[in-house]
Amino acid sequence: MAASRALLTLENFIGGKFLPCNSYLDSYDPSTGEVYCRVPDSGKEEIEAAVEAARAAFPGWSSRSPQERSQVLHRLADLLEQSLEELAQAESKDQGKTITLAKTMDIPRSVQNFRFFASSILHHTSECTQMDHLGCLHYTVRAPVGIAGLISPWNLPLYLLTWKIAPAIAAGNTVIAKPSELTSVTTWMMCRLLEKAGVPAGVVNIVFGTGPQVGEALVSHPEVPLISFTGSQPTAERIMQLSAPHCKKLSLELGGKNPALIFEDANLEECIPTTVRSSFANQGEICLCTSRIFVQKSIYNEFLKRFVEATRMWKVGVPSDPSANMGALISKAHLEKVRSYIKRARMEGAQILCGEGVDNLNLPPRNQTGYFMLPTVITDIKDESCCMKEEIFGPVTCVVPFDSEEEVIQRANSVKYGLAATVWSSNVGRVHRVAKRLQAGLVWTNCWLIRELNLPFGGMKSSGVGREGVKDSYEFFTEIKTITVKH
Repeated sequence: MAASRALLTLENFIGGKFLPCNSYLDSYDPSTGEVYCRVPDSGKEEIEAAVEAARAAFPGWSSRSPQERSQVLHRLADLLEQSLEELAQAESKDQGKTITLAKTMDIPRSVQNFRFFASSILHHTSECTQMDHLGCLHYTVRAPVGIAGLISPWNLPLYLLTWKIAPAIAAGNTVIAKPSELTSVTTWMMCRLLEKAGVPAGVVNIVFGTGPQVGEALVSHPEVPLISFTGSQPTAERIMQLSAPHCKKLSLELGGKNPALIFEDANLEECIPTTVRSSFANQGEICLCTSRIFVQKSIYNEFLKRFVEATRMWKVGVPSDPSANMGALISKAHLEKVRSYIKRARMEGAQILCGEGVDNLNLPPRNQTGYFMLPTVITDIKDESCCMKEEIFGPVTCVVPFDSEEEVIQRANSVKYGLAATVWSSNVGRVHRVAKRLQAGLVWTNCWLIRELNLPFGGMKSSGVGREGVKDSYEFFTEIKTITVKH
């Protein structure tokens, strides 16, 4: 009992107050496999309270000018930035990612999300046309939708939740957010800053818990007219079913099975380190990670040798180690799922060139029970294999050869997903030609994960519905109305 009292215990944040819950879920430290935190196991009752708070806050918040809302977002960004070190340490411990990644990507990007939408909300314009022959003037206005339901995943916890909260409240909506029950700590820490930033009570409500309990109650609530979700395709299907009777607005950012197309004229000095990073960053737990690497035959052997050498240099270590390139996977269940793909590849006759089952992983005694695995490279694998078709979402990538441009485009497009792709070539004509034909919402050429927040983000096919970005998020979080005035 003494040990349980020492656990960090989170509380829901509803109507500007932290509220205890009747039951709690255990949250594990991925680097040790030990329970270190208790997360509210909320349900319908908490969602009802959050809807009531969000409904009450909506008239006041939506009637504020964009300038006033912008100032609040800027203040919140400043407060998050002042807590960067504390937030990065918490994110690293909770999610298993390296402290370096949390400090350089997750928390700075969370800050940037608020600053970006605090600025962009000031620069939207509306349309106007005239019909002089009928004596009419037509113009458009946009208004916030109401209560936004936001559901975010466990891989980039604060980064992806703020990417939804910022545009939603900037546009004048109030929100009810459900972060993943596996990674709730940094969201709870952000709640402690909301009042100081000037966010009125009820504008941002956070309800912790599982998808079947909290997620379903939020998605099926008749007073929550729009849902923004980032996560898996099966969950998205459930969200669509529950939303259908209410005709809700949906933004769904789902998985990827992202190809890299490496042509014989690629600059391997840049391509290899970038492709190692695009395959294994954040333990491969990013929807944009590369998991299928197609290499032109003439350079295949050289690429493979150098890529495996570079992968073996990628250090797996305790998340708090500043020199670690990769930390622990999110959970025991997820680690087992990722390992099962490697077992299946072996059974199909594929070669495992490095990583799981090939190399030794050295960890301190305390971390032997953590959810670690080495970055793993698979070859001699068919395009029909589950490892080439399904999203593994771990530090596993497959490398296969190709002959022609036409062939590799067809093979890259042969999966159900269409989120991102990378193309490596020094031929500008080819880069444009191939990028245009790839079925992917984002195509990086000779680089990876360079993001321009002004432009649309999202996928094709089973990778989602809708886009996020300055224009797309504003349009999603508002309703447009056309007004005609006869004079």
